[in-house]
Amino acid sequence: MNTPVRLGLFAGALLAVFAAAFGVGRVLVPASAADAWHGNADNSAHGGAHEAPNTDAVSVRGITAVDRGYELRALDAPRAVGQSGELTFVLTSPDGAPLLEYVTEHEKDLHLIVVRTDGSRFRHVHPSLNADGSWSLPWTWNAAGDYRVYADFVPEALGENLTLTTSFLVEGAVERSVAPSGETTQVGPYEVTLDGDLTAASGSSLSFAVSRSGEPVTLEPYLGANGHLVALRQGDLAYLHVHPEHGASGAGSTVSFMAQVPSPGTYLLYLDFKVDGQVYTAAFIQTAAAQGAAPHESGVHGADDSTH
Repeated sequence: MNTPVRLGLFAGALLAVFAAAFGVGRVLVPASAADAWHGNADNSAHGGAHEAPNTDAVSVRGITAVDRGYELRALDAPRAVGQSGELTFVLTSPDGAPLLEYVTEHEKDLHLIVVRTDGSRFRHVHPSLNADGSWSLPWTWNAAGDYRVYADFVPEALGENLTLTTSFLVEGAVERSVAPSGETTQVGPYEVTLDGDLTAASGSSLSFAVSRSGEPVTLEPYLGANGHLVALRQGDLAYLHVHPEHGASGAGSTVSFMAQVPSPGTYLLYLDFKVDGQVYTAAFIQTAAAQGAAPHESGVHGADDSTH
């Protein structure tokens, strides 16, 4: 075989390898995440068990399907909008066997967060653990697009919280959501107002007040607190764990959280709260300033799914 032919075959093999690697990366990482990481990644790649380069002062979670040997596998769900079926997946232990023993956190063994990569269509649900170690729940998609799926849980053997994630594509034309500005959003008959600013690498107190027609409403306990907050970093959609600080339980119309965001930038905030037996989700966008800098104006995110 002459030299030009050998070089041509070698180049073709390289292209095939890169194409395969790109296909795997797209399964686990949205395009926006790749763009966000590009500036920090020097000859590094993300996909499968490899974590994205992280230069944050505060550690982040929810950017990989594998952490400390635990893995989110075999995610399956209906592929088309409006098609009824089940969302199923398996969490495995470091030995590769299905994980069966969990520590209950916020009244559940596992919290499943599903959100489209543009920040809309947020859902916080709780699937059932089956005898074979798989998790499942009835599922129907109401909009097309790329979605991120987060499993938030505590393995009994580890005793620490893990958040594993993967992606899922729902076929069809995607209608993007627009995020209007403001610090108050309407969710059903209720107004939710956010008070507080995020500061990178520092504890930030965020308080949410719920009212109806200008009058405070009484929040009901939900997952052991007056509310539950999920925060995602726009771009790579890193998952942040936050805890109630005020209004942890009992009557009241407000609930506060202490959040520690890892870096300056824009964050998506999703508050779940319960009134009259119904759970609602209020979604906000807020920009975190660097320490010592003036905070940026927050905004309300146009959540498409306001109830569970």
